[in-house]
Amino acid sequence: MKLNAITSLFLSLGFVSTIQASDNLKVSQTDFGGVGLMQMPSGRMAEEGEFNIGVSVNDDYQQYTASIQLMSWLESTVRYTRVPDLLFSSDPSYSGDNLYTDKGIDFKVRLWQEGYWLPETSIGVRDFGGTGLFDGEFVAATKRFGNLDVTLGLGWGYLGQRGNVTNPFCKASDEYCTRDSDFRGTGGSVDYERWFKGPAAIFGGLEYQTPYAPLRLKLEYDGNNYTQDYPVQSGKPMPQHTPWNVGVNYRLGDWGDAKVSYQRGDTITFGINIYTNFNEMKATWRDEPKLAVTNVDNNDPDWQSAAKQIESNAGFEKNSITLDGDTVIVKGQQKKYRDREEALDRTAAILSDNSNDLIRVFKVVEQQDGMDLKETTIDKQKYLTAANYLSSEAEVKDSFKESEPKSIAKAPIAENKERWDYGLEPVLKQSIGGPESFYLYSLGISANSNYWLTDNLEFGGSIIFNLVDNYDKFNYVENSPHVRNYSTPRVRTMFRAYVHDNPVRLNHLQLTWFEQPFEEVYTQMYGGYLEMMFAGVGGEVLYRPMNKNWAVGFDANLVSQRDPDSWFGTYSEDYFFYDEATCNDPTPSCQAYVLSQGTTGHVTGYYMPNWDFLRDTLFKVSAGKFLGGDMGARFDFSKQFKSGVIVGAYATFTDLTAEEYGEGSYNKGFYISIPLDIMTIKPSTGRAKISWEPITRDGGQMLNKQYNLFDKTDVRSQWYQRPSTVE
Repeated sequence: MKLNAITSLFLSLGFVSTIQASDNLKVSQTDFGGVGLMQMPSGRMAEEGEFNIGVSVNDDYQQYTASIQLMSWLESTVRYTRVPDLLFSSDPSYSGDNLYTDKGIDFKVRLWQEGYWLPETSIGVRDFGGTGLFDGEFVAATKRFGNLDVTLGLGWGYLGQRGNVTNPFCKASDEYCTRDSDFRGTGGSVDYERWFKGPAAIFGGLEYQTPYAPLRLKLEYDGNNYTQDYPVQSGKPMPQHTPWNVGVNYRLGDWGDAKVSYQRGDTITFGINIYTNFNEMKATWRDEPKLAVTNVDNNDPDWQSAAKQIESNAGFEKNSITLDGDTVIVKGQQKKYRDREEALDRTAAILSDNSNDLIRVFKVVEQQDGMDLKETTIDKQKYLTAANYLSSEAEVKDSFKESEPKSIAKAPIAENKERWDYGLEPVLKQSIGGPESFYLYSLGISANSNYWLTDNLEFGGSIIFNLVDNYDKFNYVENSPHVRNYSTPRVRTMFRAYVHDNPVRLNHLQLTWFEQPFEEVYTQMYGGYLEMMFAGVGGEVLYRPMNKNWAVGFDANLVSQRDPDSWFGTYSEDYFFYDEATCNDPTPSCQAYVLSQGTTGHVTGYYMPNWDFLRDTLFKVSAGKFLGGDMGARFDFSKQFKSGVIVGAYATFTDLTAEEYGEGSYNKGFYISIPLDIMTIKPSTGRAKISWEPITRDGGQMLNKQYNLFDKTDVRSQWYQRPSTVE
């Protein structure tokens, strides 16, 4: 499907959504009926890549969901539930009049697909790692009969509160007969000991596709009786006059659904879902055509003109051309085509037009910041045969042969290198579900510039102009009501001071040196104002073999916290929070307010599995010392879809306790990386990354380096620059 304007808007804001089309019946991946706010789940999965954001509102709850079908067998959902009649906290200095917001993560795993006799069956967990207010587990089976979809399931926890059947696990062990009712105040903990325990209930539903294509009718039998819901425990009645819920779903187009339902016999719920599929996004480019492939004996080539063509037509910028006997060698940095075969094809066409019969081989060495990454040897005759369709079996890519780059002693005969670059780009900082406000944001413009002193040495910086934000609500200030013990320095919770209080700021200014000391080893050294909050010096080393699905890196940094009220100043000494009543206590209540000087660094492993059930995924684990001095590891998992869109999540666990870390228990976040060429009319290797953390805390925080060598060396074993689908 094409990415329409509405979907593009939501993607640019970093939101998500899902719903699946199949034959004449449209079945959502997150629910079969969708009539309840905490919709009874189905056994169905959507098509891989389906991405859905949904909003449901009634008098009792406001729910916001973002779902992604990561694999054909795995669905994941981020869920925010707001309670209209309850405040986040009774302390106005803590959260003002912000409504109570519960954050949770759901996942569902398919056990088997639908067959002639068998229903599609899945098992899932709701509110995984949340506070436990809405946690539940289920097994659901769904079978289609013509235009009717039928679901039957068994639920526990929130989905089984009705208790209309005996918990089957209770018969095997008494420990499954009761479920701990304590809610986890800080949230974020994964309480496996609650799973599949306590009351259980049968739930089910019907979904009917009417003859009028946009309209579906739904009937749902609810497994929850709402007697234990959070509003009820806080004094608000939620009577259930009937366990039967009914609903209507109306298709708005290939981009969304509108829903209305009547549930519990007295409650009307309105909802909307907006969705797209990351596998089906296609780019529409207005690109200059590839040069016609000729076999003319050109005895007077204009190599300087060819170098300019290679940049504009083939995308290799900062390039040079060298002659070595019967070989033409091109070195350059690819900035146009994610599909490297397209770039190589165009380069070979230009070189063919500028070479004579004495030239038999083309070599293209892809570089990045002066480092040689990959060499592709192109047999000229094989290329011409395939490009001119002189053989029905020959393909252009068969003339390409990859290898490690070789050093070249001869000087270039042509160069096309620009030393200075500049530009503008939007900057969005956001946090969802925080105590002060449901959505905190900062939108600005970054003015960037960099100058290459040599091929390997860059001097660059950026200034951010903050256009609009609401971080005045973010009350992590000097006497913060949030901070109770100061277990770490205030490495991130001073965000307001840097953003809202200083609308024009120097974001970074640093000198960076890239080098390749050994084959398969890449390095960078840097110093200056490294990011918005920290200055210092550091370095990174990466070992990345050619065409391997793994790499290992190490970085180390000496940093000092920047003064938010000064473009160039840093704190010269730690500022200690002092409270005579608690400072002699063994708890860490008198720690540094800022970090005048500290160290941080990690060993990082990268792994791209070749297994079919985890295809197009990347695992990244970084272990070491974080900015706040806490020790631990960050686990990052990401999935790339056919369009090149990447969806990822991370979680950081350190030696801080849940109480020392604060609300959320540990650091976690989500991100979406979108190739620019599926949102514009020009091919590009650039990306827009949207990320957010549910809660901003000081534990588990990493230095935001300007460059990462794994990204820089992508062509060694392509991950980020996967070819796009173009029409």
